[in-house]
Amino acid sequence: MAATSQILELSARDIARKVGNGDLSAVDVTTAFFDHIEATDGPIMAWQHLARDNALVHARGIDKAATRGTLAGVPVGVKDVIDTADMPTGYGSRVYDGFRPAWDAPCVTIARSAGGVVLGKTVSTEFAMMNPNKTRNPHNTAHTPGGSSSGSCAAVAAGHARLAFGTQTSGSVVRPASFCGVVGFKPTFGLLNRTAVKVLCDNLDTLGIITRDVRDAAWCTAAIADNPGFVVEEAMSKPTVGVFRTSRWDQAEASSQQAVEATAELLSNAGATVKEIPVPDWFDEIFNLQDAIMGWEVTQSLAYERKHLSPQLGVATRQMMHDKSLTTIDEYMDARRRLPEIRNRFEALIEGFDALITPSAPGEAPEGMPTGDPLFNRAWTVLHGPCLNVPAIIGPKGLPVGVQVVGRRYDDRRTLAVAAAVEDHWSQKRGKA
Repeated sequence: MAATSQILELSARDIARKVGNGDLSAVDVTTAFFDHIEATDGPIMAWQHLARDNALVHARGIDKAATRGTLAGVPVGVKDVIDTADMPTGYGSRVYDGFRPAWDAPCVTIARSAGGVVLGKTVSTEFAMMNPNKTRNPHNTAHTPGGSSSGSCAAVAAGHARLAFGTQTSGSVVRPASFCGVVGFKPTFGLLNRTAVKVLCDNLDTLGIITRDVRDAAWCTAAIADNPGFVVEEAMSKPTVGVFRTSRWDQAEASSQQAVEATAELLSNAGATVKEIPVPDWFDEIFNLQDAIMGWEVTQSLAYERKHLSPQLGVATRQMMHDKSLTTIDEYMDARRRLPEIRNRFEALIEGFDALITPSAPGEAPEGMPTGDPLFNRAWTVLHGPCLNVPAIIGPKGLPVGVQVVGRRYDDRRTLAVAAAVEDHWSQKRGKA
């Protein structure tokens, strides 16, 4: 039996390989991670529900199986807006406390079929909106972990899981990943199946992957997408990278600006081609289009909750539902008509670049429980391309600040390969510090 401390140092890839070839048992891995959760989750509160007995039953089945799967033994957390038949799914809200769907979401079924061991449900904000829940930032529990994938990012940051599912409609994977110092990957819209995920906005909701490092994110994405072509073993050598400050650069804190500038310098010094991409006049329109899409669709998606459950919902949820309900059908349809052209314009803008770097969040995680501002994420979500946070620096408050790597639609592997290069250069810099 491997020592618990050794198991907790392993990447998702290492766990899968060792369990897959019989060098490590899934039961030992599962036990080590549950023991770690029990010892450390008290002040963090990343988990809404833990299922130790069920997880160990599944782990024993993996150890007995002749073929153990791509994610063999990998500990998995499932955001509590994703349906599970054997665990409650509360959608981050007290009004659904104890609700038990009759099915597992496809992403859960696929993860388990690939050998992943689901440890439990991670905390979400209410309906994956802005009303904060109980989770705290593992780096400083006086600060928010971000949202809405609060528990998933905190759990991975605290070493509780090697893969956690999140969802992003505005910035709910990338922003909390930056605040918690982990990799949060939002793939191209529709790449990962999001059936049986609580619908907030049908044209924006995207299933995300949260891990400790970029190669794990690529590995896990490949497993869930059933496409080994997403695996990234080697970082892209000397990529062509655009520095894109967006139209909101002046709203970024100095630490977030520094993360982008320092990343550009690291890449350039390593031989990458790094060029500034001027922000076009039309870019700011994207925010209005995202408002219109989200406004109309949130109002439709939460029609039942608005009509029957509103008094029992959180203040921020009620306010957001009210604000979104002011969107008109004309605004929505105009946005639907405009977005294909805007997406094509953006892809023309970045022609010749392997990826962009841009802020992941305004800065360090704010003090208190507000989940933070998605202003550096909304555009990329509505453009439907891949984007991910890569941990970069530690800000003046001692909290992580990441840099966001953004690619073009359906070019997820290239985006991940550039992100792996960014990660490698930051790792080398920290190693020399």
